[in-house]
Amino acid sequence: MIQNWLIALGAGAASALLVATVATGSPLALPLFYLAPLPVLIVGLGWTHVSALIAASAAAVAIGVFFGVELLLAYVAGVGLPAYVLSYLALMAREPQPGAPLEWFPIGRVVLAAAILGCLAVAALIPLVAGSVEGYQAALRTLFQAMFEESPGAGGADVERMVDLLVLVMPPAAAVVTMVTQIGNLWLAAHIARVSGRLMRPWPDLATISVPRPVAVLLVGTFIATNLAGGFVGLMAQLLTSTLVMAFAFIGLATIHWITRGAAGRALVIATVWIAALALGWPFALLALLGLAETLFGVRQRFRRGGPPGCPPAANDV
Repeated sequence: MIQNWLIALGAGAASALLVATVATGSPLALPLFYLAPLPVLIVGLGWTHVSALIAASAAAVAIGVFFGVELLLAYVAGVGLPAYVLSYLALMAREPQPGAPLEWFPIGRVVLAAAILGCLAVAALIPLVAGSVEGYQAALRTLFQAMFEESPGAGGADVERMVDLLVLVMPPAAAVVTMVTQIGNLWLAAHIARVSGRLMRPWPDLATISVPRPVAVLLVGTFIATNLAGGFVGLMAQLLTSTLVMAFAFIGLATIHWITRGAAGRALVIATVWIAALALGWPFALLALLGLAETLFGVRQRFRRGGPPGCPPAANDV
């Protein structure tokens, strides 16, 4: 028990140090900050969700003591709490009948939880910037205008249009980055725990991830609310729409992994899709449409599962 506490506290210290790198202004500060959930997720998946809670709490206290309440709240909303919740859900299981194999919480719903948490993280940080959505947008506008004014030759209508675009895009982009960061760290933490023999659940077939069909209806509803509602409700709808689109994009990627199993040139196809999506960004919209089609119409059911003899097992697929 004491050993588990020490490991959890060590993970919390590591997470706090990764966040603290932001204060150094180093070029490596941003990528290290994005790895801040990793120690919490490792102890959560390799030990228990209680260890993840202890690690996140210890990191939050340390950050609050040394860097103040604002960074503490930012850590809890964007790093610590999502990492704890995702590790908790990933280890959730039930026994349908006495002696029957455990049914683990579906990974697709973990992705859905990450989408909701990414939305809530950005919404929770708005009061740190301003007391209203209008004040928040005004603060963003002031920030971006100051950034452009530092550039020689800045000014004019083009800059104003760019500032307007950044003010519109920044909140949903922050929600998506939070979501993707947490999912990426969850995947990496699971691999680390698996290699070390500490992973507490079987490795899932990631090419089969899915979400319930009503989530597609939710996406349509949030999209409509984004265009009709204003104020905080409209902003929340915008944030949730963006993260749900990314969740369907992950399902689209999983669908491509599924339908290309056993196909010639599969590695090239998958590499091209991933590189294009990460480099250009807009292919994620097409992947989201594929994920939506899979959710509504079951695209994967039209393709046989697996490949010819000698193919790697599904656990090595993604």
